[in-house]
Formats: sequence, C-alpha cells, structure tokens
Amino acid sequence: MGGGAMKQKNVLRAGATFALAGALALAGCAGAPEAAEEPVASVLDPSDPVQVELWTYYNGTQQQAFEDLVKDFNATQGKDLGIVVTSSSQGGVTALASAVTDSAQGLVGSASMPDAFLSYSDTASVIDELGMVADLSGYFTDEEKAGFVDSFLAEGDLNGNGGLKVFPVGKSTETLQINMTDFQTFADATGTSLDELGTIEGVTKVAQRYYEWTDAQTPDVVGDGRPFFGRDAMANYLITGSKQLGHEILNIEGGTCTLNFDRATMKKLWDNYYVPMVQGWFSAEGKFRSDAVKTGDLICYVGSSSSVVYFPQTVTVDDETSYPIELGALPDPSFEGGQPCAPQQGAGFVVTKSDEKKETACAEFLKWFTAKEQNTDFSVSAGYVPVTKDALTLENLEAAAKSIEGASENYLVNLPATLDTIEAGVYANPPFKGGVEARAVLERSLSDKAVADRTAVAEAVAAGTSPEEAVAPYLEDAVFDAWLADLTTQLKGAIA
Repeated sequence: MGGGAMKQKNVLRAGATFALAGALALAGCAGAPEAAEEPVASVLDPSDPVQVELWTYYNGTQQQAFEDLVKDFNATQGKDLGIVVTSSSQGGVTALASAVTDSAQGLVGSASMPDAFLSYSDTASVIDELGMVADLSGYFTDEEKAGFVDSFLAEGDLNGNGGLKVFPVGKSTETLQINMTDFQTFADATGTSLDELGTIEGVTKVAQRYYEWTDAQTPDVVGDGRPFFGRDAMANYLITGSKQLGHEILNIEGGTCTLNFDRATMKKLWDNYYVPMVQGWFSAEGKFRSDAVKTGDLICYVGSSSSVVYFPQTVTVDDETSYPIELGALPDPSFEGGQPCAPQQGAGFVVTKSDEKKETACAEFLKWFTAKEQNTDFSVSAGYVPVTKDALTLENLEAAAKSIEGASENYLVNLPATLDTIEAGVYANPPFKGGVEARAVLERSLSDKAVADRTAVAEAVAAGTSPEEAVAPYLEDAVFDAWLADLTTQLKGAIA
C-alpha cells in the first residue's frame, strides 16, 4: 500500500471524534420505565441453584465469545447467586426466530421455550402477543437503566408504555467499508477524494467515475467498466434513506403501519441505487458484498459494522493471482441536505414469562453481561459496540481491542466510523403487524429489479447494442412509476 493510502487510512482511524460519555438521547427515544428501588434478587438461593436456558443465533467468533462469558458467569456471579446458565445457538437469525415462534405456538416437534432468547423487535412482538414475554422494567432500578444508551433501551419498549421486553446486549449500525489499496490507485489517477464518499449522491458520482475510468483502460472492449459500490441491506437503505429525506416510507403508530410514499423521495432513492445499478456502476454480486471485494469486483460497500471482521485481507483474482489489501472505513453516507440517520441493529435478549425466580435469574445474568468489563470484552470480540454509556467510548473500546488476544484489526479500523455513525443518529423502527413481511418486500423489491434489468442491459451490450442504447429504456420515468406502484401493492399486502 502506498504512502498516500496509509496516510488516508490513519486519518480514518484517528480523525474521528466521539463523545458519548453524556446521555445519548437519539431520535425516537421513550421515557425511562418505572423501576424497583432495589434489584430483586432475594428469591435466589445459592443452595438451590436455578438453571436458565438461553438461545442465540451467534456463530463462530461471536458464539465462542458469548460461551466464554457464560462460563465466567457460572463460575463467579452465578455461583454466588445460585444461577446456572446454559446456551445454544440455533444457527442464524431466521432459524432462531422460527424455532422460538414454533415453540411459543406449541407446534408438534418443537422444543420447549427457552428461558431467554435473542430477538429483534418484530419477532419479540409476535411472542408478546401470545402473552409469553416478561417485562424486565421492574428488575432494574432507575439508576441502572439510566446507564444504558437511551435509544438502545427504548427499542425494547414494544408497547410504548415504558416496559422493557427486549434487553440490549450488543449493537451495531452500518459503515462504508473500503478496499483502500485499490481505491488509492483509482484516487491517484483521477483525483478522487474520500471526502466525496460522505454523501449518497457523492458515492453515486464516484461510482460513475470509477466505471468510466476502468472502461477506458480497455478501449477496444465496449462497456466493460467495473462496479464500484454495493449494499448489503436494501431495506435499511429504503427505510433510513426516506427518513433522511423527511418522508418515512413506514409510518408506525400503536403497532399499526400506514404507507407514506412521497414521489420525489422515492425517485431520489431510485436514482441513487437502481439507476447506477443498471448502468454497471453498482453491483449486488455474491451473498454479501464482501464476496465481490474479495474477488476484486467491488471497491466498497455499505454493510453492518459488525460484519467488518469478515472484510477480506486479500483480493484473489484467479488461482494464480492475489494481493493483500487494507481496510478503510467511513461513516454511513447520508443524502445531501438530509438528516443523518443510519440503522440501529443488534438483537436483544427476550425473557420468557415464567416465575419470579427464573425471571430474576435471567435479569441478573443480563446485568452482569452488560456491565462495562464483560460487555466491552464481548462487543470487541463479536464485532459489536457496548450498550452502556460508560463503555461506548472510543477510548474504552480501543484500549480493549488492543489488549484482547485475537481481537480483529478490522474492528479497530472501523471503530471511529461506527461511533461517528451512531452519534450522528440511528433508528430502529417500532414493531408492527406485518413488519417481518414488509421488510422482506423492501429487501428484495428494488434490488431484484435492479439486478434483473442490469443483466438484460449487459446481454444487450454483449449482442452488439451500444451501452447507451441498451440502458436507455430502463431510465424512463415510466419504469420508476411501474416499480413504485408494484412496491405499493406488495407492501399493502404485507401490512394488511
């Protein structure tokens, strides 16, 4: 990596400032729920331990980090209080949600409900409607709750009444993750600056420039420019992008969603994803965009900050050609003139409604797990950020990442961008009827059409049509209007 690239990488790591030591009151926060004056632990008896079973979706490094802390708890705090925690991974977010839902409904062949499980708010709301979710607000004092980042805790208030039914344990957002090695070559040749990637419109302009620059390197081959950018989560783009522009797609009140489509807002979302996609400036190759970075077919993408541990260290062109690359990271880009807003991600623990002893045992484990030292260690190892104000600082996390054996170097590089994104503003939409189905529609609608139409354009070019002629029909307003009408119909069906 050249000196210029290294300098830019160091700027990315050290240039970000972050001050979350005070109260973080981000958009959409609810008031603190009422709490007991003292933590409720008197029902526990070390001579008669209670066993609690936890289900997670953690895998690999995350699962190992969690299991190590469970062992530590059982040998220390758990032993003193009379709590034995067991945990198992259900294989993934979707698999866990299905397993919990099946168990809650008592379906044939399903396992018994665990005492606590990781969940996002949509799934938790479904289980809550069955009357099977414990409200943890009474197990934590006001002082204890005040130590958590406000928006993280507020996300667990499923019913808007001050309750606490999804307990935060580790959070993430999205960042722009960059192959700085290849970006620097492009930047040196074209005068492109990292500053241009601070807005969504800027990313689109740079992507066009990169496509044209790579296309010009083979003047005898028409239309073989390479894509620059991609996105892992399209629903996040549509939900937070529309919120940045002041017209949220999903208007949620009291668990009910109504659609709010402003044509100008939707057209801007279209112009900064579909339009560059069909022209080859963006791509959606591979299951995750990091797959295309690994093969050299993409320079950067917006993805979960927790996924940065999987950012490739090398580009493999073919069986004989590979070279090392270095990671750079920037905060999640926002629309020009819009209100910065990025997704607030990371499931929390839901405690199954049972008896006071079981619920108390789960609450005591969660208190221990989210204490500064434990939660910092877990977050750094798993790629998340902690959920309490005193732990969510650049100083604390950098010190921990440097001291934890095996901590990802990528985590450190990405950390300033992650914290700057959170500080600028993050959002998690409240649960609503049909939320899971609506998100699935948002995830595939724009992306699937863009991929299919780009394939058609590429095939036309390969058959001899000029790139300009091949793409022209897809840039007509009528194509956008047809897509918007179809999206509206699909979303209405999802939330009906």
